[in-house]
Amino acid sequence: MTKVRRLIPQHPRMFRARVLRTERVSPSMHRVTVTGPELAEFPWLGYDHWFRLFLQLPHQRRLRLPEFTGSQWWPPYLAIPEDERPHCANYSVAGFRREAAEMDIDFVVHRGPGGEIEGRAAIWACAAVPGDALAVLDQGVLFDCPGDASEVTVVADETGLPAAAGILRSLPADTVGRLIQEVPTAADRRQLDGPAGVTVSWVVRRDSTAVPGVAALGELRRLTSADASGYAFVVGESALATEGRRHLHRLGLPKERITFSGFWKHDRAQAA
Repeated sequence: MTKVRRLIPQHPRMFRARVLRTERVSPSMHRVTVTGPELAEFPWLGYDHWFRLFLQLPHQRRLRLPEFTGSQWWPPYLAIPEDERPHCANYSVAGFRREAAEMDIDFVVHRGPGGEIEGRAAIWACAAVPGDALAVLDQGVLFDCPGDASEVTVVADETGLPAAAGILRSLPADTVGRLIQEVPTAADRRQLDGPAGVTVSWVVRRDSTAVPGVAALGELRRLTSADASGYAFVVGESALATEGRRHLHRLGLPKERITFSGFWKHDRAQAA
């Protein structure tokens, strides 16, 4: 298997763009397609290529972005007055078409007790219209599979679905392994392109009150062995990432062969 070179850009670049179109791809996922001349130069690498998304505040007439050189974007970002500072969130590239300078961004649609959409980015995405301004700051790839990996295990909740889908599309054709993908409803399942040797297990949460990631973790814990020369990528709610890593390590997978990232932390999981 070909090694995937982990890339975190030393000098990340900001790319301005505008909304081109939007669509609801499943009950829990809303896609915003963005475009702009600068996006033709976005250094897309496939896999779980991610970025920081900057969104204009509702009361603003123009998007204000931090001015920086090198890698130190955070202090200039915080230096922007709070009432002018753009909302910033992390997302994976769901699709990229360089010839058209188009990027797809998938937003998970979480809903509150009354059915209202929760989360500033999701609220923005569901109300976005063509022409709305945004910007993306390239952050590279986390997926770091060694060249000698005998198998690949990917585990994610719905927030990790764009990353998981991108990884499957990018894996060499001879890859073997598994994807354990949790989604809120059966209608959120979709056709994923990937190597024939990688099995896809959809785990439907069903209980709308359950903490996301628990069902995927339960499915992962059904594994009773792991090849020490394999590789794993576990992302999503914080407990899924940390507990998934622990389980795989207990099964014999070295820590340096496990990439894990808590994309977010559920309130109840945090309280526990």
